Amino acid sequence: MTEKIVNRLALIGIGLIGSSIAHAVRKKGIAGEIAVQTRRAETLERARELNLGDTYTTDPAEAADGADLVIACVPVGASGAVAEAFGPALKPGAIVSDVGSVKGSVIAQMAPHLPGGVHFVPAHPIAGTEYSGPDAGFAELFENRWCLLTPPDGTDPAAIETVERFWRGCGAMTEVMAADHHDMVLAITSHLPHLIAYNIVGTASHLEDVLAAQVIKFSASGFRDFTRIAASDPTMWRDVFLHNRDAVLETLAMFTEDLTALQRAIRYGDGDLLFKRFTETRAIRRGIIEIGQDTEAPDFGRSPHARAPQDGDTLGDG
Repeated sequence: MTEKIVNRLALIGIGLIGSSIAHAVRKKGIAGEIAVQTRRAETLERARELNLGDTYTTDPAEAADGADLVIACVPVGASGAVAEAFGPALKPGAIVSDVGSVKGSVIAQMAPHLPGGVHFVPAHPIAGTEYSGPDAGFAELFENRWCLLTPPDGTDPAAIETVERFWRGCGAMTEVMAADHHDMVLAITSHLPHLIAYNIVGTASHLEDVLAAQVIKFSASGFRDFTRIAASDPTMWRDVFLHNRDAVLETLAMFTEDLTALQRAIRYGDGDLLFKRFTETRAIRRGIIEIGQDTEAPDFGRSPHARAPQDGDTLGDG
């Protein structure tokens, strides 16, 4: 069991990430008390049934009252509103963090609502599945995954260290970087792939009925992978694209240029260019496996932790 890192932890939102934090904290013993908050009474009741917390409320301020660490586990676009709601209840010395996959916008939204004497350490655990809701969480979600911290300049080093220790206690690896750098990195590694997946699956949905039915029936693994990604929470990903607009548009422009080059190679039969590009991309895949961020084992969406969505769940992918 890991040492206790905070006495009272407040989770604002209890979807996939929030519930997985609760499971990991319970398993590792890194918080003395967990306060769970969510907007919907039925979701809160399900969290209670799953024993995810010690106290339960629909009021963000009530959950944050007396908390040593408050983590906003909400869509990026809701960050400012929840910070405004719980900000006045924060005790001096409290640490506020989040789990959003866009950091520049989260800092701009949340920071104005946090009182003096409170430490702000934004974070992004790069982990997830296509499912959400309190039933989707599991303690192992963060094991050997990265959690990136983007504290604003001047943040108390001790607060940063506490958040690093918290995430390492949950099983994650941590690294600190600037928010704008984080947003550019994630634009290419996460946001652009989701946009492409939504578009490819959307194209299939616009086919004539007979052809669309056959696409579903005879789906190869590539298309199946895209459908998993495109099953992600539409609210979450709408917010991601709107709040990381500049970085996404920049990477999308680069992607479009590269796609045009491949289109030209196919049209003119330039097999050498196609072979060269495909060889380069295989090297990227090998590198991901070598650093332990994936395995060579086949996985067709049937991992041990995959589970059917429950009533009221939304889909999300961290």
